[in-house]
Amino acid sequence: MTAPIRWPAEAIWEALAPALPGFTVEILPEIDSSNTELMRRFRGNASTPPRPEPVLLVAEQQSAGRGRLGRSWHSRRGDSLTFSLGLPLQPADWSGLSLVVGISLAESLDPENTGNTRIGLKWPNDLWLSGPQGERKLAGILVETANWEGLRYVVIGVGINIRGLQLPPPSEAAPAMATLPPGCLQELHPRIDAAETLLRVLPPLVQAVQAFEHFGFAPFQARFAARDRLSGRAVQLSDGTQGTAHGVGENGALLVHTAAGMKEITSSEVSVRPVSTASAANRLKDAPPC
Repeated sequence: MTAPIRWPAEAIWEALAPALPGFTVEILPEIDSSNTELMRRFRGNASTPPRPEPVLLVAEQQSAGRGRLGRSWHSRRGDSLTFSLGLPLQPADWSGLSLVVGISLAESLDPENTGNTRIGLKWPNDLWLSGPQGERKLAGILVETANWEGLRYVVIGVGINIRGLQLPPPSEAAPAMATLPPGCLQELHPRIDAAETLLRVLPPLVQAVQAFEHFGFAPFQARFAARDRLSGRAVQLSDGTQGTAHGVGENGALLVHTAAGMKEITSSEVSVRPVSTASAANRLKDAPPC
């Protein structure tokens, strides 16, 4: 039998409760989707009033996890860390929040920013791990918001691959290809587990989100640029448009120089892939948002 995971729930509560009045921490062995659950709670129903309090919901397994653009993802206990952070938030401008989340996660997991960082950011909500096998998806982010009587509530879903994924052997239905497993955090930190990762990323993440609420994305722009894995690369948008990525603006929009001029991409529903690695990226397992 697999040993139980010793989650640092009390340590996280003690670190964050002063900054988040009413904050609670919940650990569930399994759920359909942690993001979906927190959105259900906030919206309430005919018999249950909305619950807008700040909460961290950690799921050891998810059976119907969701990623960006409606992609599904299934987590396995201990192989990944999946959690959702829900809290009231009232920024003047929501643009760039998913980038701020990515910056915080990357800096917490790979703090030595010497210009040769292993963990980079792919606009708008992926973390990539660089290594001998190339660039592979390490983590994903899903940000959702809802309103109730003038109160805005955000749910930030995060999924991080902790242990390496064993791909099934090739078969006639799925022949062997140049298929790479997704990146995993233990390649960078061999002894780390999901519980330690959670304690490492949560307090800085809350601080970053609260700073974003007051100051917006602009103060984070340079920090994103330091880890931007698309900048200077040929990219293709989901509508087929090709161009060269030129970083992000003060509002977090992706800047792409196309044949028609500079294009500002603000919608997270637009898929962007490096042209040279598009085929390989399509074969990677989706990283685990929530």
